[in-house]
Amino acid sequence: MTDIDAQTQTALTRLVAERQAKGRVPGVVGAVARAGKLAWSSGAGVADLETPGAPPTADSQFLIASQSKTLTAVAIMALRDEGKLSLDDTVEKFVPESKHAGVTVRQMLSHASGMQREPVGDVWDLMKFPDRAELVAGWNEAERVGKPHHRFHYSNLVFSLLGEIVARLDDKSWYDAIKARILDPLEMRRTTVGMDGGPAATGYYVPPFSDVPVREPLLDIKAMDACGGLASTAEDLAKWAMFVANPIDEILAKDTLEEMCQVQIMADTARWQLAFGLGFMLFRRGDRVFVGHDGGMPGHITSTFVHRESGTAGIALQSSTSAPAPALLATDLLIAALENDPLPIEPWTPGTSVPAELTGVLGTWFSEGSPFVFSVQGGKLQAKSPAAAEHQAPAVFEQISTDTYRGVSGREVGELLTITRDAAGVPVKLHWATYLCTREPLAFAEI
Repeated sequence: MTDIDAQTQTALTRLVAERQAKGRVPGVVGAVARAGKLAWSSGAGVADLETPGAPPTADSQFLIASQSKTLTAVAIMALRDEGKLSLDDTVEKFVPESKHAGVTVRQMLSHASGMQREPVGDVWDLMKFPDRAELVAGWNEAERVGKPHHRFHYSNLVFSLLGEIVARLDDKSWYDAIKARILDPLEMRRTTVGMDGGPAATGYYVPPFSDVPVREPLLDIKAMDACGGLASTAEDLAKWAMFVANPIDEILAKDTLEEMCQVQIMADTARWQLAFGLGFMLFRRGDRVFVGHDGGMPGHITSTFVHRESGTAGIALQSSTSAPAPALLATDLLIAALENDPLPIEPWTPGTSVPAELTGVLGTWFSEGSPFVFSVQGGKLQAKSPAAAEHQAPAVFEQISTDTYRGVSGREVGELLTITRDAAGVPVKLHWATYLCTREPLAFAEI
């Protein structure tokens, strides 16, 4: 079953309606995706104030702004996997005109470069945005306001230049590159630079001291599209979120998407609730971490976040410059779906065989006096401490040669596990990441 039950739908619809009313947002769309598709959506308010009674829908375009960065990041990582760049490469390798030496691709993806936030020229005051040539020229005039990796410093300028790198390496415009790499394979047909002329939410600003919204302009941000130029719909963003939950190799390898979700820098150093990976925000609420991004443009404040473990996503699209925090609505919807109508529990499936070379390895071994239980699940060797929390995944190993295994996930990933046997072939000790494992608990003095 993939749909949301009726009681949970009512609760989700109420969440969207409350956020629209309390936030004084002309139009709001909330959505939940799971099990590979859009599972629920609801609109509150109006798509356009000139058409009362017609709320926005899952097919209404909103400007998703900085959510565009996640697509730029995926394109960069795909280029990395193709061998066309390294995360340790510096800008001048791809943009020889660059006068800023030593700014790496990794720093750019994680907002750890220290480069200034916006392109030169007070672009958000003058509303004059750079073309590609002006972007590169402005990059050379921009300041590096902080030391690399010293602290998080968000930069639209940096992601705009990442878009220029994508364009140069793919020999086409940034949008054409992500359309070919991402949008077409995922059939995200209504994700475009600017509005596509179809159903859309009009953007407004709602002043703090009146209830009369002011219509916001639609901007052409030119070479900044890679950092914030896209418009999309809840339907399309559900497809994107399901890709983030479960990538397809045609676009990006699963291991690479997982790499993008590893913490590179902490954005919230006071409470450790927000970090950045490689292009993705990592937002912690309670015991859960959500992967996604916010977006903000004049008249549109949006968010998409994914709980990758459950394959569930929340989407929030709001048509007001002054809308409340979109990540809270997106994750409120997601959490409500997880807690009120969880997906069915996958049944346990028995294995078919235990590899003969592992029969003497199974059971409890002790390292540094503490037990680890080695078992076989689905034909693979794994290990977990009995004291580990339920949410902590076991270490999983793959055989690379006789009596030698490598950790592929969980504790000590990447490290070797070797088996030492006696003359009869019985395992007598293990070495895991060089640490000795024995059948009986031993003090170091007894080894």
